[in-house]
Amino acid sequence: MKTYYNPDDLAKFGKIGEFGGQDLAKKFFDYYGETFKDGALTEREKSLIALAVAHTMQCPYCIDAYTADTLAKGCTEDEMMEAVHVSAAMAAGVKLVHSVQMINKAKELMM
Repeated sequence: MKTYYNPDDLAKFGKIGEFGGQDLAKKFFDYYGETFKDGALTEREKSLIALAVAHTMQCPYCIDAYTADTLAKGCTEDEMMEAVHVSAAMAAGVKLVHSVQMINKAKELMM
C-alpha cells in the first residue's frame, strides 16, 4: 500500500540542497551537527529530547531517526517512552494554559 510517508525518504534528507540552496543546506547541517555534540547535555540526553520533540511535532521521519539514535546511544525502552510521555504532557499543558485566555475573554464578554 502506497502512503504519503515513505520511510526511504529519510535517507534522502542529506540532499535537501539539491534544488538550490546548497549553501543554506550546508549551514543547516553544520549547525545541526554541532547542536547534537556533547556539551552541557550529553549526546544521549539530546537524542532523548529530539525523540520527544519528534513526537510533539508529529514527524514520522524524526521519530524513526531518533528511535534508532536513542537505542544506538544506549537508551532503554522505558527512558524512550518516558520522554514521549513528557512530550505529551507538555503538548497538553501548552493547549490547556491557553484556556486562561478563553476564560478571560468569556468573563469580559459576559460582564
